[in-house]
Amino acid sequence: MTKINTHDLPRGIRAWRESERPREKMVGRGAQQLSIAELMAVILRSGHRHEDAVSLARRILMSVDYDLNKLARWSVSDFLRFKGVGQAKAVALVAALELGRRRANQAVPEQACYRESESVYQYLAPLIGDLSHEEFWILCLNQAGHLLGAHQLSRGGITYTITDQRLVFKKALLTPACTSIVLAHNHPSGRPSPSQTDILLTYDFYRAGRMIGIEVSDHLIVTQKGYFSFFDAGELLPPEYRKNGKMDYLPT
Repeated sequence: MTKINTHDLPRGIRAWRESERPREKMVGRGAQQLSIAELMAVILRSGHRHEDAVSLARRILMSVDYDLNKLARWSVSDFLRFKGVGQAKAVALVAALELGRRRANQAVPEQACYRESESVYQYLAPLIGDLSHEEFWILCLNQAGHLLGAHQLSRGGITYTITDQRLVFKKALLTPACTSIVLAHNHPSGRPSPSQTDILLTYDFYRAGRMIGIEVSDHLIVTQKGYFSFFDAGELLPPEYRKNGKMDYLPT
């Protein structure tokens, strides 16, 4: 029987099957599939001559009985006590643990609702409010009015921009969970009043949206100092969708 010289065997994580190496495993399966030691090994990147990164991570974790709360209180000097951990690795570990601590202490912000015209304006004003040319945007919303995506769909000259209905609704239909859209464009003149073209365009989009099941919930004209909301002004619906001049009638 041939005796294997263990000194000739490849050492470290590079000797592992590629699919089991921590970094490759994270890319292929997601961070949730890695153990705590494997996650730490990704940060460490390497061990030392006689110990790979995962084994080094396990040794560090064992020193605190795998208690991440204890580990989070460690300083750079605490990590430097371990062979294979230099200053760069120690700093990276402390930084990662500090990020985790701050995330845990940070309240999850309430997701903004964009069914109110003021919210839409506050979102869009920094983007298009002071441009010297017109741009046409749509906001894709879910049933609760939360923003799923914002898209610039056309860019025009000083006085107008051309918008393709097919492109608008394609964006909406390709956005998962999108049930409604807000149309928006800017007026470089600074006057938010809608033109006759703006009014007819809004009506056409509303009709098309009703046919395919995507609600057009508003159309905003944005300027640097203010905005016009078709919904707020009671001008969103085409005439055939109204009753006694009010926006409370939707034909079946």
